[in-house]
Order: sequence, then structure tokens, then C-alpha cells
Amino acid sequence: MTRDVRGLRRALLHLTLVTIAALYLSPLAYMLSTSFKTRREAGVAEPRWIPAPATLDAYREILTGTDSPIARWFVNSLAAATGHAALVLVTAAPAAYALARLRFRGRNTIFATVVATLFVPPVVLLVPTFLIVNELSWVDDLPAVIVPAAAGAFGVFFLRQFFVTLPRELEEAAELDGCNRWQIFTTIALPLARPALVTLFLLSFLTNWNDFLWPLYVLFSPESLTLPAGLGNLQGANSIRYDLLMAGAVIAGLPVIVLYLVAQRWVIQGVSRSGLKG
Repeated sequence: MTRDVRGLRRALLHLTLVTIAALYLSPLAYMLSTSFKTRREAGVAEPRWIPAPATLDAYREILTGTDSPIARWFVNSLAAATGHAALVLVTAAPAAYALARLRFRGRNTIFATVVATLFVPPVVLLVPTFLIVNELSWVDDLPAVIVPAAAGAFGVFFLRQFFVTLPRELEEAAELDGCNRWQIFTTIALPLARPALVTLFLLSFLTNWNDFLWPLYVLFSPESLTLPAGLGNLQGANSIRYDLLMAGAVIAGLPVIVLYLVAQRWVIQGVSRSGLKG
């Protein structure tokens, strides 16, 4: 293959990637642009990419308004997503390591059962989960959106795929030095699994942050709502205030984008290594 042909193929590949990126980023760009428009300009039928004039009125109104305590919703979502993601790591990491490294009767059956639960539609579990949460008196409180999904099957499956790729020689050397299984897990397996742990934390954080249906079931008072549920109420109350809706969407999406930019190196490593070996 000549150099010109390789250059043409590379140029076409880059053009395709740029086109795909533009398709994905254009809604986000228009959302950001609309959030800086006036109420009148945001409601016009003809789309305008550049606000004229640009204003922060939508952000001022949505952050200081008494009808929509978005700052409180933001704090609730941040606390719920962070607590949920941390709890996922606490529950998934030991289970995944046991299924990857310990040899006991029924291990494969247990792992197959865990994976099979991934095929159960989450909506099927809404009513029984609500009954349990209600018995625990967690309704209209943040534990209701933090705890129930923290012991999910995906985290166990994801980390197990990573743990099986770790070299056994490191664990055997630690056993010769007198380490027990828990010490091997905490001092060797977990530090080596940092990319997978960061990836799972980010995915769990994102899932909880974007959850809309479950908070509507268990959170009722305006002070207890998370951002997706709160923005849903905002949309119902201000169905034509596109400037407010887009400003709220920008505030909701900003933490996730920042978190991914900070952790993208570990995310790439975690995703690539977790699929090497089954």
C-alpha cells in the first residue's frame, strides 16, 4: 500500500470520526447555547446557535428561585451518587475477588446466577424494592436512592473479569511471606485493580446521577428530590421556559463531564483490561 493511499485512508478515518463527534456534540452545544439566551429568544421556533445577547438570567433565576431549589437538588444528587458508588465498590469488590480467586464448590453456579440477574428488567423490581424501603422507613430520604441498587450484579461481573487477569505469582509470593487471603486482597489485588475500581465508581456514579424513575417513587418533598426528578418537576411547571430547562441540564451534566475528564485514564485502562479474559 502506497503512502498516498495510507494518507487518504487516514484522512477519511479522521473525517468520519469528526463527523460522528459533531453529531454527538451538537445537542450539547445547542443546550449550552440556549442556556445563555433570554426567555424570549429561547422560545423562538427558528433555532439560533449564538445567543444575541448572551445573558446569565436563566442561571440566576434557577439558582435563586424559591420554587425550584436546584442547589439543594444538586447536593442531594451529589451525596446520593457518591454514596451509592462507594457502596457498590464495598459490596462488589470482595464478591468479585472471591469468585475470581477462591476455589469452592458451586462457584461457577453462583457466578452464573449473578450474571443471569443482569437480564431481569429493573422495572420488575420497583414494587418489591419499594415495599422493602418502606419497611425500613427510608421513603423520602436519601438512603432510599443510595442503598437498594448498591449490590447489583454488574459490579461483581465487571471486577471479576479484571481480577482473573491479575498474575497469580504475586499472590503466591505473598502467601509464602505469610499473608492471609484478606491481606492479599487488600494489599495486592485492590491496588492493582485501581483502574477497574475507578471505572466502576464512575459508571455507578453516572447511573445513580441520571436515575429518574426510582427517585420519583421514593422521594416526595421538594427538599429531598435529586436533580433528574427535580428537573422533571421544573419542566412540568415551566414547560415553555427552555432557557431554565437548558440551564438546569447544563448544571446536571457538568459534574459528570468533569469527573470523566479527571478519571478518563483509569477508565480506559479499566475497560480494556476487564475484557481480556473470561
